[in-house]
Amino acid sequence: MACHHCSSRAGRSRPDELTTLEALDVVAQMADLGVLEVTLIGGEAYLHEGWTEIVRAIRRRGMECTMVTGGRGMTRERARAAKDVGLMSVSVSIDGIERTHDGLRGLPGSHAAALTAMKNLVDEGLQVSANTQIGRRNRRELGAIFDQIAGAGAHSWQLQLTVAAGRVVDDPTLLLEPYQLIEVMPSIARLKPRAAELDVRIWPGNNLGYFGPYEGLLRGELPLGHRGSCGAGRTLLGVEANGAIKGCPSLPTAAYTGGNIRDASLRDIWERAEPMRFTRDSRRGELWGHCHDCYYADACLGGCSWTAHALFGRRGNNPFCHHRALALLRRGLRERIRLVDPGDRAPFEHGRFELIEETWPDDERSRADDVAAGRSLWLHDRTRT
Repeated sequence: MACHHCSSRAGRSRPDELTTLEALDVVAQMADLGVLEVTLIGGEAYLHEGWTEIVRAIRRRGMECTMVTGGRGMTRERARAAKDVGLMSVSVSIDGIERTHDGLRGLPGSHAAALTAMKNLVDEGLQVSANTQIGRRNRRELGAIFDQIAGAGAHSWQLQLTVAAGRVVDDPTLLLEPYQLIEVMPSIARLKPRAAELDVRIWPGNNLGYFGPYEGLLRGELPLGHRGSCGAGRTLLGVEANGAIKGCPSLPTAAYTGGNIRDASLRDIWERAEPMRFTRDSRRGELWGHCHDCYYADACLGGCSWTAHALFGRRGNNPFCHHRALALLRRGLRERIRLVDPGDRAPFEHGRFELIEETWPDDERSRADDVAAGRSLWLHDRTRT
C-alpha cells in the first residue's frame, strides 16, 4: 500500500536495504548494547526475505520482539511462521471505519484485510494489538474503531496524531488543526472505562497529550507513567531499512541520522553521535513560541520533537498540545496550521508549515467552551471532509 497518511512514504523497497546477514549483525549489536525490545515496522516487514531469521535471532538474544503491520498479506501461513520463530505480539493499523480506512490506505479492501490479519494472528496463538493515527477524517470514529479492535481480541490500542511528514504533505487536509484536540482528547477519555472493562490498554503515543486534564487517566498506568518530553536517543532508537541510525524511527532522516551501521558500530553511534544526543543535553533554550512561556516547559520541553520539526523545521514549539489549546481557548484564541513549502519527497522528510493564531469565531467559541466543559461532544465543524 501507499497510504496517504504515511510519514515515511513507504511503498517501494530501497535499493540499499540491509541484507539479512547485515540485519542479523544489527541484532547482535542491539543485544550487546542492552536493548530490551525490538519492533519491526514497514511498509511490511514480512516482505523482507529474512524476516523470520531476524525475529528468531532477536528472541534468541533475549530481547522481546513485536511487529506493526497494515494487515495486507498477513495470511494464516505468515501468522504461523511468526508464531514459530517467537514473535510475541503484532499491532495492526486500524485507521477508521471501513470507508475512512480504505480511503486513507488508498486501497479498497484494506480494512477487511486488516481485520482478517487480526483473526489469522489470534487463530495462530499470537497476541494482537492495534494502532490508530488520529487525523481530521477519523477523529469522530474513535468509538467505532475501539469496538472493532476490542471485538478482534486486541490487548492494547496505541493512539497517536498524524504528523505533517512524508506523504501527508501532499494532502494537509488529513491533519488535525491544533484546536481540534479540544474535542479529540475527551473523546479518548470517554473510552477509558469501556477499555478497562474489556481489559484493553489504551496506550497514548508520545505526540498525543500533554499535561491536559486527562493525562493521569490515560497515562497513569503506563510503565513510565506521566511523560511529556521526547525520549529519542534516550529510551529508544530507530534503524532505517538502509542502516541509518536515528534516535527515533519517526524522526526526519537528514537532520537526525547519527551514522550508518555499515560505517560504524551501533554502540559508537549511540554513545558519540551528536544527532543522537539532543535529548540528553539541556534543551530549555531551544523552546520558542508558546512552549517557551508554558508553565510545563521544564517538564515537557516541547513534547514530541518529530511533530514540531515536521511542521517548522526545528524543535521547541509544538502546537498539538491539549493544555495549550485549552489555555488559548480561555483567552478566546486558537491556532491553525498552513502549508507554505511542500519540501522534497524523500522518505521521512517534510515540508514547512506556518502557524496562524486567530480569534475564535463567535459562532464557534461557545461550542468550544461547551466541549471543553464536557457539555457537548463536538466542535462546530467547518472543516469536515
